[in-house]
Amino acid sequence: MTRILVPVDGSEQSDDALEYALEEFQSDDITVINVIDPIEAGYTAQATVPGYSEEWYEQAEEEAKTLFEEAQDTADEYGVTLDTVTEVGRPSRTIVSYAEENDYDHIIMGSHGREGITRVLLGSVAESVVRRSSVPVTIVR
Repeated sequence: MTRILVPVDGSEQSDDALEYALEEFQSDDITVINVIDPIEAGYTAQATVPGYSEEWYEQAEEEAKTLFEEAQDTADEYGVTLDTVTEVGRPSRTIVSYAEENDYDHIIMGSHGREGITRVLLGSVAESVVRRSSVPVTIVR
């Protein structure tokens, strides 16, 4: 059985990647991962307010939970039960290290998730995953 890791971030591209994984690998083990990037908390003026980082993290966890519920709703259409995981760190490094440390065979992800200035500031997560991963990566456009 092939172990597939699908990063989700709520973007249309990550939704497309999940759909692709479900269509092509529905009899395999599919895990969706959401990476909470602590750098994002630092991009707002509120980040200097005491207690903000805890509040921000709790909100990020809630958003991940919602993403997982939406992903499972999609997977239900294929009769697939997804595994879910939330990790904290820089997205590309975290995705690659999680896949390697947990013996995944394949990463399937959207071509990009972020838009606007954060995409420029943070660079392309998909490109970085392709360059760093020791397992095959499929990029869904």
